[in-house]
Amino acid sequence: MKWTLIAATGLLIFSGCQSYRYYDPTKPHRGESRFFNNYDNSPKASFWKWQWERLTGPKIEEPPFQPEVLKTDTAFLRNNRNENTLTWVGHATSLLQIDGVNVLMDPVFSERVSPVSFAGPKRLVALPFEISELPAIDIVVVSHAHYDHLDLPTLRELAKRDANTIFLVPLGDEALLKSEGIQNVKEMDWWENMQIKNLTLTFTPAQHWTQRGLFDTNKTLWGGWHIQGKNLKALYTGDTGYSQDLIDIRKKLGPVDLALIPIGAYEPRWFMKQQHVNPEEALQVHRDLESKLSIGVHWGTFRLADEPMAAPVEDLKKALESNHLDAGVFRVMKHGEILKLKN
Repeated sequence: MKWTLIAATGLLIFSGCQSYRYYDPTKPHRGESRFFNNYDNSPKASFWKWQWERLTGPKIEEPPFQPEVLKTDTAFLRNNRNENTLTWVGHATSLLQIDGVNVLMDPVFSERVSPVSFAGPKRLVALPFEISELPAIDIVVVSHAHYDHLDLPTLRELAKRDANTIFLVPLGDEALLKSEGIQNVKEMDWWENMQIKNLTLTFTPAQHWTQRGLFDTNKTLWGGWHIQGKNLKALYTGDTGYSQDLIDIRKKLGPVDLALIPIGAYEPRWFMKQQHVNPEEALQVHRDLESKLSIGVHWGTFRLADEPMAAPVEDLKKALESNHLDAGVFRVMKHGEILKLKN
């Protein structure tokens, strides 16, 4: 009995000392207990300080935000096999049709981006179309586990619609999706790539973080998705603060034809700077990537920060003007808009 107890105690101690399953000493971002950024791992600014300032600070009135929502030609999207297109659904949710393959990025069709259905950030702009109106989705890519990017009700519905849809997620998120009955899942590390049909998809680094519960901060990875077809290279950066990562991506994978870059959720800067670029920094990302065309995403759908809802577009326009750049090189889309891309 005595030796059994000692052995059991030793096993518990040994088990408690086991390395994090994703730990890899050859990869600095895969630490002993969590993931890290490549360049900035300084402590995050206090979320509670930000909330206190919001509660006690002056209330700023802003004009009503009523952006135009287009009626998307979903019949065209369902029948399209020849044209490369980008459709912005809202926030970061975008559909890229490339070389006859339908890639859906960070799909969120829920009314709230929250762990509960009765509280948390609510959709302020109507969906341009319902999930049932989407074309058959070949690939879903998820950038990270925050609720405004990894929306389980939407992912479950997409898996239910088509068992052949492939879900690509960061390291650590595969188990979550499988626990929800989504089986066709592949999790990937930074710089890993996967060939699907005639596309090459590469998971790229970003300056960000993840959390879904109280005790899982940075237990799953975050990043962006580089999608290369025959004649088009696209990059969705995912949520990111400004960092050397974007230059690294261009050096490894070359300039891109199309970049989807976040432009919203950037105020106050003392809290948001490490994790979200502002429009001026987004423009620098555009330059770092040597992007031919950039589209601003991650704005105008959910209130996630302190800038007015319309501010990202206005600040992007100012940044382009101050840098003497044509507005056509970095633009925003209307909710539901389909943009036909050069093949």
